[in-house]
Amino acid sequence: MKTLPGTAHGQSDPFAPTHWSVIISAGKSQVSPEAAKEALAQLCETYWAPLYTFVRSRGYSLHDAQDLTQGFFAYLIENKIYARADRRKGRFRSFLLASLKNFLADARDREQALKRGGGQEFLPLSEEQIGEAESLFQTHASSDESRNEDSLFERSWAAALVTAGLEHVSASYRREGKERLFEELKIYLTGGVDPLPPYAELATRLGLLASSLRSHVTRLRAHYREALRVEVRRTVETEAEVDAELRELLRVLTSD
Repeated sequence: MKTLPGTAHGQSDPFAPTHWSVIISAGKSQVSPEAAKEALAQLCETYWAPLYTFVRSRGYSLHDAQDLTQGFFAYLIENKIYARADRRKGRFRSFLLASLKNFLADARDREQALKRGGGQEFLPLSEEQIGEAESLFQTHASSDESRNEDSLFERSWAAALVTAGLEHVSASYRREGKERLFEELKIYLTGGVDPLPPYAELATRLGLLASSLRSHVTRLRAHYREALRVEVRRTVETEAEVDAELRELLRVLTSD
């Protein structure tokens, strides 16, 4: 699949067209439908799991939720729903969620998607990706019993965005032959229940000076922050909007 400038897969140029702007332009006949479909497909690689989680929260079975989520993406393309999108009226994820709700509310569209039985797959997904999406649903559904389905979608979106950011950083470290270093240090990005290991202890295990380890962690955190910015930048137009979306991400991640 080709990549667009200004994305996590291409150059990080904040002034280049984003995936979202390409989709908006397609609705105004400023770019080809093929370009819009390609942009939408790349964005949906991240958003498939949160949307699947939302469908599951509506009470659909695992397999029906898979078919409906795939059917929804086919519906977006076949009916050119993106042509109705208006960036000024909300974020990309808001557009997707509103469109999904309309799709699920329409019995005809819903039944057609289920009859396809996954035969018309907009995104080719591995068993691992499907398993991770189901795990995401189970995790947030069990911990967010008092929350509504929109909140569940938000938390799944935040988790998917964090995963995408970590994957980009991990890939960069692999290319540099530093995969072990990333695996040892990523706990300083994600945290966890247990206390973080002291720098001196981990430095000894890695054969580094504590000061060198501290520098590696600082660079890793900066790299991760930029990876998140690039991921968010795919769905907004300005750096101010990136900052606002990252604040929203932090709010969702730290909410009780």
